[in-house]
Amino acid sequence: MWWYQALHAQLLAALAHPAGTAGGAVLDAGCGTGGFLRRLGDSLPARQRVGVEMMEPAARLAARRSDSPICVGSVNRLPVADGSVGAVVSADVLCHAQVDQPQALAEFRRVLAPGGLLVLNLPAFRWLLSAHDRAVHSVRRYTRAEIAALLEGAGFAVQQVHYWNSLLFPLMVVQRKLLARNAAASDVHPYPAPIEALFRGVTLLERALLRLRIRLPFGGSVLAVARKP
Repeated sequence: MWWYQALHAQLLAALAHPAGTAGGAVLDAGCGTGGFLRRLGDSLPARQRVGVEMMEPAARLAARRSDSPICVGSVNRLPVADGSVGAVVSADVLCHAQVDQPQALAEFRRVLAPGGLLVLNLPAFRWLLSAHDRAVHSVRRYTRAEIAALLEGAGFAVQQVHYWNSLLFPLMVVQRKLLARNAAASDVHPYPAPIEALFRGVTLLERALLRLRIRLPFGGSVLAVARKP
């Protein structure tokens, strides 16, 4: 699906941030069914990968899909040794209803080696809470300033925070606030092939703009890169 392709590309680009350590294992905290770990293995096969996932069936599937060790556990109490990973990636997890946000951030900092990177992707703008968020048990959405303040308060050195999925943002607002206000399911699902191709093209264009440091002050998601001092 176009959304996951775009998300994974954003996460991979963030892992290449020059502020981070050169190596070390990458922990996907809340790895779901392992899609990003598999993409990471394809893109950076020499980098050790490990995942943590709360739901045991998803963890089993993630292990098969990604050929990576997967621990069953919560980001509130990661089953990972202190200072043992070079990067933590967590995509749309802090916003979940069962996550203790300060505790999870403290856990991310604990397991990172000094100089390690934290890469977060989170849904943007509290006013955009909708049926989609209820369907995926998400109770929080964020602005850039809020994420920067959270990370600084948790002891991280913020490297960058930016919105993305900006070009498609108007369509998201119409879909979630006008057309699907009473929907019972998430709208993140595969679409017909022409729409998938169109949306992939739009996100490719946006990534090109981001590489040129052209960033819009809004978007459906916000991505943050921070470093453990």
